Amino acid sequence: MAQISSVCRVAQLMPDSGTVGVTAIDKRPLDEPVLVKKLGLYGDVQADRTHHGGTDKAVYAFADEDAAHFEGLLDRVVEPGLFGENLRTQGLDVTGAVIGERWHVGEKLILEVTMPRTPCGTFARRMGEQQWVKRFTAEGRPGAYLRVVRAGAVAEGDGILVSDRPAHGVTIGDVFGGLTAAAAQRLLAGAAAGGRVAEPVLDAASRAAARLSA
Repeated sequence: MAQISSVCRVAQLMPDSGTVGVTAIDKRPLDEPVLVKKLGLYGDVQADRTHHGGTDKAVYAFADEDAAHFEGLLDRVVEPGLFGENLRTQGLDVTGAVIGERWHVGEKLILEVTMPRTPCGTFARRMGEQQWVKRFTAEGRPGAYLRVVRAGAVAEGDGILVSDRPAHGVTIGDVFGGLTAAAAQRLLAGAAAGGRVAEPVLDAASRAAARLSA
């Protein structure tokens, strides 16, 4: 059964050479339940709110299985929170999650998959690895952002039940790797039929679909 293996929240703001001057990427595991509401975990923050946070990026999830892949690639431990994630999952294909599918977590919390994570300079500085953005992107395992459909508490060990998976079938991996025109059209058709698709994903789908008529 899919479950939450770790719940992480910002431990401290750290100095950063980016434009904001500080970063909240330093997430660390909690040993008690935490409430998750519209803008994410209680007590969590984002330093750069232009590019991070908001309702469509309220929670960031990354899979244990993908962390293990990067451990092999980097020959170092990828402990929970290192990539700035709020949730570590186990037994769930996060890259294969369909845009718009919902995760029922624990007793009450419902999350909806919105878009893949886009690696940035802050992430690269956090990791201290050469050409990290390029290398991370090449592996095609970005993790997923989620919006909060129904507030609730989350804790290590909570089960995850996937439901309401949209018929378009377009996944986090598809969006991150670059949508084909056909996948983009399916995604746009789903949105036109009433499915909720985050604006950055809609923009990417519109550009990809336009290639058919170019």
